[in-house]
Amino acid sequence: MPELPEVETVRCGIEPHLVGHYVRTVIIREPRLRWPVPLSLSQKLTGQSFLTVQRRGKYLLLNCPQGTVLLHLGMSGSLRLVPDNVPPGKHDHLDIVLSNDCCLRFNDPRRFGSVLWIQENPLSHPLLKPLGPEPLDPLFDGSYLFKRSRHRRAPIKVFIMNHRVVVGIGNIYASEALFQAGIHPRRAAGRISLGRYQRLVEAIKTVLYQAIQAGGTTLRDFVTSDGKPGYFSHQLQIYGRTAHPCPTCGNPIRVDRIGQRTSYYCAQCQH
Repeated sequence: MPELPEVETVRCGIEPHLVGHYVRTVIIREPRLRWPVPLSLSQKLTGQSFLTVQRRGKYLLLNCPQGTVLLHLGMSGSLRLVPDNVPPGKHDHLDIVLSNDCCLRFNDPRRFGSVLWIQENPLSHPLLKPLGPEPLDPLFDGSYLFKRSRHRRAPIKVFIMNHRVVVGIGNIYASEALFQAGIHPRRAAGRISLGRYQRLVEAIKTVLYQAIQAGGTTLRDFVTSDGKPGYFSHQLQIYGRTAHPCPTCGNPIRVDRIGQRTSYYCAQCQH
């Protein structure tokens, strides 16, 4: 599933092509996504211009004067910018055709993504309102995680992947950040000191910044807005590397199932 760095990479890729341009038409080929695409989307969006393209967690917000397109890539969705005369392919469910002869095309083989139209404040929408802080926000720090974790028995990896605690820390990034911070993924969140949480937050921000700069992780289904895969997987230190020794101590990298997700760690370096 595309996580925060992948979605931020997409946002940066599409923003210059959307902002300042108006919508000529909207073509809905398959409305049956995770939630049905509103049949009124074409009528309401046509003729409007895009003011900004924002991200909240893993959601993209395409802001117009009279509303917002709230878009989620789901498990396998992707956005591509193509000339408006390029024929659609299989699983190309929706096109937003712009005044600059460019088409924003939404492809989603598994149809777990969503495209919704919101006329109220999007941050008050039920999908966005419960979300925790952005991990790259300066207000997200070790003190915040320390306070939220008191009396929590859940493993730290499960805790930081909870979108109500903090958004956008997926399985790969959680494993990488915990390795950099030297924290075992099964350690109870409530039994971690403030100092270790400060190091963990630093590691989370570093891992996410590196992934964004590299274009996201090369997940099987993820591509950037120009159709190219991300390249962060080439920099992974721990995730998926059981065939390699720990880059710090040389001991074998272990794999475990934590919170129904595959977890990688070094038993020597993480405690």
